[in-house]
This record gives sequence, structure tokens and C-alpha cells, in this order.
Amino acid sequence: MLRKMRAKVTLGTQGFTLIELMIVIAIIGILAAIAIPNFIAYRNKTFCSATESDANSIASAIADYFSIPANVSVTDGSLESDANGKTYVGTELSNGNTWDVDATNMDNIVIEVTDVSGRCPDDYQTAMDATVSPRGYWDGNSLYVKSMTME
Repeated sequence: MLRKMRAKVTLGTQGFTLIELMIVIAIIGILAAIAIPNFIAYRNKTFCSATESDANSIASAIADYFSIPANVSVTDGSLESDANGKTYVGTELSNGNTWDVDATNMDNIVIEVTDVSGRCPDDYQTAMDATVSPRGYWDGNSLYVKSMTME
């Protein structure tokens, strides 16, 4: 039986040639050269999205804070823990981001979240400046600014 199987195999059908293998490796290399930079860019944009999401979470926490009638002004400290010990904004944001709230003008509360990782691409930040979106924009220095208007 083994002789019959060996008899069917001819010299030209025993495997891939070196040229064929080199062509496949070259195609895989070209695909990797295209895909890897795109993957890195997409991954870095997630840091931007996480920072923007943190600002939205803080805005929600401020809205929750003002749902209590006794709360008429807001500071970073009052969001971290109010008089009753309730925490509105957790101490840990995504990727170790830091935040600050400026409520000197209660008609326009400004939330600033800093992308500590510094991995949000500059072109993404410059595309979302204050002229494009004044209620949520990047200042170009890894700082996302969200504006809340009280109505």
C-alpha cells in the first residue's frame, strides 16, 4: 500500500517552492506594514475618548450633586465628598487622568480633564478646538475642557 502511495507522488508536487513562500511572506509583510500603524492610531484615539468620557461622567456627577436642593455651589472637594459623605466623582478616572472644576461662574461651570498618558494624538486635539465645539474641546495640551451651562 505504501508503494502505491509513493508511486502517485510525482517530483513536481512535493511542496511549495522557495519563490512561492517568499511571495507569501512579502504579501504578509505588506499587509502588516499597512495595518500596524492604523491599529496604533486607533488605540491612541481611545485615550481621547476615555478623557472625554471622564468629563461627561463628571458633568453627570455635577448634575446629580445639584439635584439636592441644599447644594447651591460646587467645588472639587464637594464632588469628592459632600457633607453627608456621598462621593459624586471617584478619585480614579480612566488611565490616571486628573480633573478640575471651575464654578466661579455658576451659569457656566467648566470641567477640565487632563489626559495624563499624553497619548491622545495632536491632530485629534487640534481638530476639536473651541471654534468647532465650544461646549467640549481640546486645548492642545492634553487638556479636555467641557462647559456646562446651567439653565
